[in-house]
Formats: sequence, C-alpha cells, structure tokens
Amino acid sequence: MPNLLGQSPAAFADSLLERGGRAAVVRRTATGELRVSHPELAELAEFLSHDERDFHAHQGVFFEVGRETGALHSATLHWTHRGQGAGGVRHWPYSTLEGLVRDGLRLSKGMTRKNALAGLWWGGGKGVIAQSAGERHLDPGYRRTLYAEYGDFVSSLAGAYVTAEDAGTTPPDMASVFTRTRHTTCIPPAFGGSGNPSEPTARGVVCAIDAALEFRGLGTLEGKTVAMEGAGNVAGFMLRELLARGVRTIVASEIRSQRIRELAEELDDPRLRIVASTPEDTSIFDTDCDIFIPNALGGSLNEATIPRLRAKIVCGAANNQLLDDRRDDRALHQRGITYVPDFLANRMGIVSCANEQYGSVPNDPAISRHFSRDWPSSIRVMTRRVLERSRDEGITTATAANLIADELAKEAHPLWPGRTRDIVEGLWQSRWHERRQA
Repeated sequence: MPNLLGQSPAAFADSLLERGGRAAVVRRTATGELRVSHPELAELAEFLSHDERDFHAHQGVFFEVGRETGALHSATLHWTHRGQGAGGVRHWPYSTLEGLVRDGLRLSKGMTRKNALAGLWWGGGKGVIAQSAGERHLDPGYRRTLYAEYGDFVSSLAGAYVTAEDAGTTPPDMASVFTRTRHTTCIPPAFGGSGNPSEPTARGVVCAIDAALEFRGLGTLEGKTVAMEGAGNVAGFMLRELLARGVRTIVASEIRSQRIRELAEELDDPRLRIVASTPEDTSIFDTDCDIFIPNALGGSLNEATIPRLRAKIVCGAANNQLLDDRRDDRALHQRGITYVPDFLANRMGIVSCANEQYGSVPNDPAISRHFSRDWPSSIRVMTRRVLERSRDEGITTATAANLIADELAKEAHPLWPGRTRDIVEGLWQSRWHERRQA
C-alpha cells in the first residue's frame, strides 16, 4: 500500500480487498504500543504515534470493505472507561485516507468528552463511511445495502462500538443498520427508537447560549443579533427557537437552494435573512452580531476565519468546530470571544437516544434534566462550570472543557469496568481481521 495516507478511500478499499477486506490498528493498553493487523499498515501506525493534533491515546481504528458496495467502512474508538464507544456514523466524501482517519479520530474524541460531560455511561466512538464518487449514494437501493453492510460491520465488533445517526446518514439509513445489528441507537420510533434528535439538539445549543449570555452579563436572547453558518435540520429548529425568544435579527448562510426555499416558506419572518452560499464562501464570518452559531461541518473556526469574527459569543451545533484545538481556542480567547465548545453544547443528539434500550416515557425526566438549572450535569450548569474554570485559571474555555471532560471520562463504568477494553483485546486475540465470512 504505497503512500497509504495519500490514497483515496476507494483505492485503499481495493487494496484491502486483496488482503481479506478487514484491517485494524489497536493500541495495547499497558504500553501504548500500536499494533497493526497487516504490515502494510505500519505507515498508519507511525502517523498516529507522531500526530499531536488528533490522536489522543485512541483505543483502535477498524476498517472493513462492504461486500456488495465496495465502500470503505470504519469505526474509531477513543476512551471507553465509562462504557462502550458510542457515536454516530458519518457518510461523507474524502479525497484521502488521511482525511477519513482524522475525521474519525477527532469525532470519536469529541464523543468521549460529550458523553462524559453529559453524565452518560458511554465512551467515545465514531463511524465513517467513505461516500462513493458521483451520485450512487443517492440511490435508495444502494443506501439500503450500504447501511445493512455497515450494520454487519458493527455487529462484528461485538459491542465495542454502538453506532447512531450523523452527517450524511438519515433515519431510514438507521433502520437499515438496525436490520443487521443490535448495537445501534437513534433508530426510527416504529422500531422502538427515539427517532430524529434534531429538535432537542437545537434546544440544547440554545440553553448553552443562554448560559454564556448570563455568564457575561449580557442578559437574554431578546433583542440580540445572530449570525448562523449552515441551516440544516438542527439549525431549522434552532431558528424557530431563537425567533420565539425574541432575537432582533438572524442572518443564516446555506449552500442548498432547496433548503433555503423550504425555510423561507416555513418561517416567513422578516427578522430572518437566509443567504445563498458555497462550501468555499466564508463571508458569514464578517457579520456584525452578538452571537455566532457554527452549524456546518467541522473546522470552520480557524486561523483564516477567527480574526474576522465580530461576535461576543460563539456557540453552535457543528461537531469539531475548531480546525486545530491547540491553537484556535487561544485565538478566540485572545480576542475576548466567549467560545462554548461544541461537545458541551450539542449533546442532546446522543442524550436523546442513549437510553433507548430502557424504553420511553412521556416527558422523560432523563431527557428534561439536561435543560434544567440545578442538575449537576445539565447543559446550563456544565457550561457555567467550564466558563468559570476558564476565568479562574486563566485558560481557554476549550482547555477548561477538555480538562473537566477528561477527568470525568476516566471514571470507570459502575457495572462493567474495563468491559470494552476486554472486547477489543478479544477481537485482536481472535484475529478479527482474518475472520470475515465469505
């Protein structure tokens, strides 16, 4: 596999098929040594062991090529002290294997921290499916096959990873996953699941914004100006909430013309202006506002965009908003901008589906407590705790959130301490990568 990380996911999948269709890089807990299933993956292990940006003592990365689609499936595990690695599966185009791997590393680390701050007994995990070139991924039959394959892949990991919905994946896709594995959440209500978590996610981000406004002595949302990057499903519910709370104006950018038309028809409010954008257009960062809300893909807060921000508070629903969390959080801090880390604010997706296996009740207190002002792990309380630690210790808010989250993430599951670590070791010892059935 020459120039492994620079290969396209499709090229890597083709080469992996020649070696049985599965591969893994697994960390030995006692020594930190990275073990590879194939000698050809040594380049990947070397890359991980020297990467200081995204690799954070991750437990393992697993790959499998879909039997019928030929698509590259992956699952990345970060820390699993609190329980199984849990997080959604992203279906997205990547030009290189490095891009796909980095996304899995960053997103799984974010899930560890998100789950810990939310008081959930989950560890951190993330799935990634490499989107095929062209429009094949839009075909319903192909998607059913693709996500059924992913369900088989998840089942093969014996419960080390629990998947869910993420960018590029829809509720019908999750139904296909569910046909092949029990290790999934966010399944449709018809199958006993919680369904689409976009509305509670939006409400949770608004709660975090409230807490940041209170901390800075800026009052409430009433009369505030808002700029929003991205107007997808979560953003749609957020727009409704913000308008209902009396904001003065909202300027939102969106790359899909159909989505712009839908929101214009649904909301029809003179305080809202939705502007057409492109993936390369960052002009929304030049908007003069009180609150900037990143709701697009990760990495939009970076050395090119942060100097242009004209907001007092940054808080949104997008995952991994900082391109480099070693540098970009300091840039925000130095500009006096209060940044609420994404994994603190956008927790309600995983919260909504975390306890599906225990059934559902109306007005579930296990959900509503996350919006309260007194539960120790609620969004408001935890946001205040992070902002206060940042102020008191003279550190960035991202650093404060990471410190608190990592402390909590090291707590062992009260019933099954070390269980996921043992599962992963069992997969390795049984040579999981050689056990793919024909």
